Amino acid sequence: MKIPSKYLEQVVDQLAILPGVGKRTALRLALQILKKSPDEIERFAQAFLELKDHLKKCKSCGNVSDLDYCGICADPNRDQSMICVVEDVRDVMAIEETSSFKGVYQVLGGIISPMDGIGPQDLNVESLLQKMESGKVNEVIFALSATMEGDTTNFYLYKKLKPYNIKVTTLSRGVSVGAELHYADGITLGRSILNRMPFKVSH
Repeated sequence: MKIPSKYLEQVVDQLAILPGVGKRTALRLALQILKKSPDEIERFAQAFLELKDHLKKCKSCGNVSDLDYCGICADPNRDQSMICVVEDVRDVMAIEETSSFKGVYQVLGGIISPMDGIGPQDLNVESLLQKMESGKVNEVIFALSATMEGDTTNFYLYKKLKPYNIKVTTLSRGVSVGAELHYADGITLGRSILNRMPFKVSH
């Protein structure tokens, strides 16, 4: 695809870096942005700069936050003894949308995937184990995608948690096998949390 302007091509190249955005989609987006006024484009760009400069990771769970601790972890009404382990912040948002969970989260920041070069050491696991040491956690819920990588990560975490002798559960299989959690509809996801079941090792 020949783009007649180097400036337009620069924008297309940057947009095409995003997952799921090909060159044609990037060009369409760039041309749409170009229709905006200079002030609108400036606000658009400024929003990204401020996001990069000010967005933090919650010191407790790894969720995104404007402050050191996210609103969920800082909420005194949340049950700190119940931790739901998720892959990324999109899963936190999806579960919160269901209003079915009143505990707190642990955002791993990924799942074990040797093909992608992601190992246990790349995940936010250490702070989870530190919470176990406090003796205040009664239940850990595995809410990872129902994929081979998700199951591998569940098994790894289960082995890490076993010495603490706590209740370990997983979502009921209302969430389709092979599906990523944040794509599940709210009703199915909510029921999967409420109907969670003991985690069983199948290896």
